[in-house]
Amino acid sequence: MQILISSLLLLGLFLNPVVSDSRGETVAQICSNRTSPPQQRSLFVTNFLSAMDLVSPLIEANRYGEVITGTGNLTVYTYGECIKDLDKKDCDLCFAQIKAKVPRCLPFQKGTRGGQVFSDGCYIRYDDYNFFNEALSSQDRINCTVKEITGVNRTLYRNNAAELVRKMSVEAGRNGGFYAGFVERSNVTVHGLAQCWESVNGSGCVECLSNASERIGSCLVSEDGRVLNAGCYMRIANHRFYNNSGNSTSDRNGGHNHLGVILAVTSSVVAFVLLVFVVGFLFRKKRAKKQQEKKQLGSLFMLANKSNLCFSYENLERATDYFSDKNKLGQGGSGSVFKGVLTNGKTVAVKRLFFNTKQWVDHFFNEVNLISQIEHKNLVKLLGCSITGPESLLVYEYIANQSLHDYLFVRKDVQPLNWEKRFKIILGTAEGMAYLHEESNLRIIHRDIKLSNILLEHDFTPKIADFGLARLFPEDKTHISTAIAGTLGYMAPEYVVRGKLTEKADVYSFGVLLIEVVTGRRNNAFSQDASSILQTVWNLYGTRNLSEAVDPVLGDNFNKIEASRLLQIGLLCVQAAFDQRPAMSAVVKMMKGNLEIQTPTQPPFLNPGSVVELRKMMSPVTEQDQSQSSGSRSNNISESFFEPR
Repeated sequence: MQILISSLLLLGLFLNPVVSDSRGETVAQICSNRTSPPQQRSLFVTNFLSAMDLVSPLIEANRYGEVITGTGNLTVYTYGECIKDLDKKDCDLCFAQIKAKVPRCLPFQKGTRGGQVFSDGCYIRYDDYNFFNEALSSQDRINCTVKEITGVNRTLYRNNAAELVRKMSVEAGRNGGFYAGFVERSNVTVHGLAQCWESVNGSGCVECLSNASERIGSCLVSEDGRVLNAGCYMRIANHRFYNNSGNSTSDRNGGHNHLGVILAVTSSVVAFVLLVFVVGFLFRKKRAKKQQEKKQLGSLFMLANKSNLCFSYENLERATDYFSDKNKLGQGGSGSVFKGVLTNGKTVAVKRLFFNTKQWVDHFFNEVNLISQIEHKNLVKLLGCSITGPESLLVYEYIANQSLHDYLFVRKDVQPLNWEKRFKIILGTAEGMAYLHEESNLRIIHRDIKLSNILLEHDFTPKIADFGLARLFPEDKTHISTAIAGTLGYMAPEYVVRGKLTEKADVYSFGVLLIEVVTGRRNNAFSQDASSILQTVWNLYGTRNLSEAVDPVLGDNFNKIEASRLLQIGLLCVQAAFDQRPAMSAVVKMMKGNLEIQTPTQPPFLNPGSVVELRKMMSPVTEQDQSQSSGSRSNNISESFFEPR
């Protein structure tokens, strides 16, 4: 955690000169003490996410917006507004920054039913009741800086501040709820700004400003003071803080000319500051090792400076036709995948992760941190991400030919895969895994190798997808212990039973996948009234008739010697003892005929009694896994089951 905190401080130092231009730095966050009961949180969060989704376009178009989503006691009311002296670009940037802070009120973990974020440039609030015309509330705050005006000017400053407060209260009420200006006497200047929210009516605005002018009296000798009310905002300071764009560019030494750079850098870095915060919050309760955190954060800092990795949430919305069902490519437990067309005409796959799944941070962190650092012809390429909107979005290259699972078991409108294509897919998958385990700068265990996570290009080049469960494997470790995550039928026995994870767990999964592709049958070891395909292949190996296991749809149109060699390699990969399984680089050599194939031992879980016992132990997830497998579709960068130990 110390690494996370220190890193967050470093990012804060980097951000300060940039954030101040849009006045988007948070000055107060107020969270409600009301929470939803556990059984209602999912629906409330769904409405919350919808509200966050809808409010941004209103801010972009009108500089303020009211949104109501849901019905009954699950209704979410949301309001946002920019301070009127900001220009459009600074307004949009400011609102993106504070909207990313709303999750700190924990609507996802604790079911908090209300929250507000104030900055000096904009405001956002959500709640479970209609507060739009609320002028004052019990959560209103006053914020005076500790540092005060001292010396001979203290009394004069107080008098000027009092005069300015009276002026703001009157003039803002007359001027559509807004006033910014200063009072200067005897070379002592006080600056101030007051604004009522557009949702508050005239009498409410007057009431709010009157209350603010009284309460800010305790800040009259402070160098900076604010009143943060439900219906208005008021600030006084000994320096000019308003009009920091537009007409005041001369005061900022041409700062507005650099706004394009500021937007690009800030959008990227703010996204990752939120990511680091949430990762730090959740990792306190998890089992992550300090060394792993250090490597992850190091990668994250590199990403923070690669602004080309960051996409605008609004642009991705438009690219997918606002996540239209007609563009939906796949559905999983923690999100969905959509086809999108960017403004430059490039087709992409957009994975939409929702905050209301407890693993979204792990999943998002792994995908961005790991896959962005590796590149191989047999790995799906990550193009970028977005975390400034109500959901986390991941952007991948678009793979048009669907997943291997779909091609083998779902689609009825395609020709069966011939032997040459099957061999190419298996070999390419093995080469991609060998790269992950042994050839890349990072030693990565995928943890979820399966048919639905192998996508197929037009020429049937395989692409390994979904790194949400991936783990870095330290060079100085023989294994790591972790909570069980993956897909039943593909999980190695030592991992299922003891949580012992090595790259040989991936090798086991690959062996199952290889046998499934060659035989055209799913591994049903955990299904009722079904024998394992591993059992079938092992029995045929004992009779020297392995070629009889080949998918009958191929007829005699396959190389029997080659098929027998592949199935023998598959049996080597699924041996019970993990240290007897070959490395993936050795698998590639064996497939190419450059290494002798050893004699396999009996695969695990072939005894009917052990299958029953294991099924009982893991029964809560068997049904979930089966339902996800049956629902996989194209570009399904799939969602796998998580089971904490």
